Amino acid sequence: MSQLPSAVEAAPPLPSGDLLTPPAVDFTALHAYRLERIRKQLAAAQVDLAVLTSPLSLQYAVDFEEYQLFQSRIPSATLLVPADGPVTFCGAYHRNCAFVDEYLPTRGLTHFDSGLDIADRAREFADLLRGRSKGRSRIAVERLDSSVVQALMQVGFDVVDAGGLMEGARAIKSAEEVSLIRHAIAVAELAMARMQAALRPGITENQLWAILHYVNIAHGGRWTDGRMLASGPRTNPWFQEASDRAVQAGEMVGLDTDMIGPFGYFADVSRTWLCGDGPPTAAQKDRYRRAHDEVHHNMGLIRPGLAFREFAQTAFRQPPEFTARRYMCLSHGAGMSDEWPKVAHRQDWADSGYDGVIEAGMVLCVESYVGSESGGEGVKLEQQVLVTEAGCEPLSHYPFEAALLS
Repeated sequence: MSQLPSAVEAAPPLPSGDLLTPPAVDFTALHAYRLERIRKQLAAAQVDLAVLTSPLSLQYAVDFEEYQLFQSRIPSATLLVPADGPVTFCGAYHRNCAFVDEYLPTRGLTHFDSGLDIADRAREFADLLRGRSKGRSRIAVERLDSSVVQALMQVGFDVVDAGGLMEGARAIKSAEEVSLIRHAIAVAELAMARMQAALRPGITENQLWAILHYVNIAHGGRWTDGRMLASGPRTNPWFQEASDRAVQAGEMVGLDTDMIGPFGYFADVSRTWLCGDGPPTAAQKDRYRRAHDEVHHNMGLIRPGLAFREFAQTAFRQPPEFTARRYMCLSHGAGMSDEWPKVAHRQDWADSGYDGVIEAGMVLCVESYVGSESGGEGVKLEQQVLVTEAGCEPLSHYPFEAALLS
């Protein structure tokens, strides 16, 4: 049997004593807060019932964690959350979810469950809801097949989209949620420390990325939304996911955790490192400094009441050489995944910008990517922050590279 490359020896299995201790959280209060946030959104939109299928919504609403990636592709579980009254869950195998009052079998609203034509099952589901509606007529649905939406409308329901209501509910975090986000970030940063310790010439991008995934799973975490780790020439442009390329001495390695961690909360931190013991080049230091300055300038702008448009207009300005390959946004929300809001750069405002207001209790990620159209390596940095009445508090504390900032 072949031996593992020596480069991964710096990341042996975690002894149980090295696992981070989860915070002491009142989970009853956590679950009650999240369900109440949903119901307030429904009431504000004059919606009588939400029909939820997104795995993130199911976990947020009732702490349902079964087969989440499967559920994201084949939504066999359906949760019925009324603005008031009992919560009904169709299709859960383990019936121990917080605040669920009634369990029913799956309704077969996917082609996997019911065949290539689900029109009959859609009508059965619509009749089920109509029979239980008690005169209610306005419902919000999430990620349902068009035949299901048509069936609901045909029996007289006014159907609206649940996606925006759920994003609005999740935007403001409770103290319990912030504690769990801090824990997820601590797990990610433990993994990052082990990745950086393992970073040496010859290790592959995939081997480095596997350390993050391993540490996350060892702590009861879930998955990563991407495989965002690149080295050397693959750092520019950004969004080239981890490969079997071997990292070379003197190269930059950038990563973005995008990690769904323990208890379903998101750790979204980016750093860029230098491989080997040699000194960085002037170009590497210049791009690192620009990214560092951008992140910290923009963090300094964040405060409750700041409009997204004003944020875009006052954000850090890079020279034209670096604007074409800018990151996709200035900042975005984070909770159980990348979330609303997404604040566009001023250059992108006409095409993809939308306004809104930053509020205390939001968790945001402040982004920078600096890469030149003329080539060379790029630098990715990102900080996750909590919006407070005083401005913003960094939640991510992984150190920046002194050698690249000197």
